[in-house]
Amino acid sequence: MASFVDRVVLHVSGGTGGHGCVSVKREKFKPLGGPDGGNGGDGGSVILRVDSQTTTLLDYHHAPHRHATNGGNGMGDWRGGKQGETLILPMPDGTVIKTRDGEVLADLVGEGAEFIAASGGQGGLGNSSLSSQKRKAPGFALLGIPGDARDIVLELKSIADIALVGFPSAGKSSLVAAMSAARPKIADYPFTTLVPNLGVVESGDVRYTIADVPGLIEGASEGKGLGHNFLRHVERCAALVHVLDCATLESERNPLHDLDIIERELEKYAVDMSFAGPDGDVVPLNQRPKLIALNKVDVPDGKDMASFVRPELEERGYRVFEVSASSHEGLRQLGFAMGEIVSAARAELKAAPPKIVPPVLRPRAVNSRGFIIRNEEKNLLPLFRILGEKPERWVKQTDFNNDEAVGYLADRLAKLGVEEQLFKSGAKPGDTVVIGEDDGVVFDWEPTMMGGAELLASPRGTDIRLAEFVRPTRDEKREDYQDRKDARAAARLDLETERKAGIWTESVNYKTRTAPGSDPDQPQVDEATPAIDSEETGR
Repeated sequence: MASFVDRVVLHVSGGTGGHGCVSVKREKFKPLGGPDGGNGGDGGSVILRVDSQTTTLLDYHHAPHRHATNGGNGMGDWRGGKQGETLILPMPDGTVIKTRDGEVLADLVGEGAEFIAASGGQGGLGNSSLSSQKRKAPGFALLGIPGDARDIVLELKSIADIALVGFPSAGKSSLVAAMSAARPKIADYPFTTLVPNLGVVESGDVRYTIADVPGLIEGASEGKGLGHNFLRHVERCAALVHVLDCATLESERNPLHDLDIIERELEKYAVDMSFAGPDGDVVPLNQRPKLIALNKVDVPDGKDMASFVRPELEERGYRVFEVSASSHEGLRQLGFAMGEIVSAARAELKAAPPKIVPPVLRPRAVNSRGFIIRNEEKNLLPLFRILGEKPERWVKQTDFNNDEAVGYLADRLAKLGVEEQLFKSGAKPGDTVVIGEDDGVVFDWEPTMMGGAELLASPRGTDIRLAEFVRPTRDEKREDYQDRKDARAAARLDLETERKAGIWTESVNYKTRTAPGSDPDQPQVDEATPAIDSEETGR
């Protein structure tokens, strides 16, 4: 099982914001409590932070999907939802964050350096936050927005001052073990080193680190062997030390031939912009300071080979050291030479201040709309796509099952100038309009004839502008008129029947009425009409 991983693809996503709450205050003796729905909590973010205790990306190789916690939903009585917890992922020092396309997003160097990989979503507002003088009790709330989600590439580039490069079995790991307290794996077969090894060396007052890179072979820049996978670990080094095997048993190889092959491979390797000098320029690997270490001079053949190739190497301009990892011969001189190069590189870094590009603040233009409308065509029909940060965010916050929330969205878009711009773009009622990219909201556009939903008298959660209204046909109008005419005739017939039956009368000659529960044979005096004597009637 692998114990060292220096490149992984990480899938990160921020937490989703909580939804706002729709609630009305209900308390005894307070009938008009008003809206009291709380806001939703924001989702948590994913942050990559350098941790000195982390040396590999192995954990993210086994678990490449990381998601921050979501925000809580709002509650009544003005109680807001809980905030999502931030997910902090520890990173090794020297981790470079890139996109899938190779764009460098951040270079994490130094303890505590961090990068926000995915931001959490914004929580939705409750109806108490949406209330105003004109809309006193909103019957809707805004939804939470999903957090950012993307794929990033993590590449580990070791933080070392000196890199040891050379063919397999040249003795690089042995030199690291002899010059520092590191104990890398050492064996008598090629490609023993499968992962970069770091060691700390002290030469006088200078303290620096050296890196043992897995062996390079011809074609390493094209992916052969292991060198191509680990050449990124030498990009940050101030100098390179070519470790040449002077006691090789292969007759077709010699130190000069090995040096030429390694130089060609370093020249072919393209250093990216993740490591740049103070002036912002990247120095290719083959142009950095180099030292030559003729290793294994403790072997008789090795001593002879070193004395044979040393004059030619010095003619090329190299500083040559004859060393032996087993007898420690020449290691002190090599250590001080590496310390001089590191000291010079550090002094140059301090002397040359970093090139800082001042930020350019561009205020928003007066006539800036904050959105664009793109004319498209789908199935030979016109389509208008609205793109912008505000419209796309407002759509995500809208609950389309609530008519009042949809009306509120229409008011916001109209206030932003979307409808006016649609008219100018040639849109007609009934045309297809999409807000957002491929996963945007699609609807048939109907211009808003009445603005200001808060001025319309409609129950909470509804919007009369969205009520379906169908214009009746002439036959339907004629049928409705006939139905009403027949209904009035039936009503008059019922009244006439009741009058003839004596159920009700307006005549003053109607003297008596049978009271309920009385003898029908005995006449009852009508209380509403006074009794009239027969003699008086005859007068």
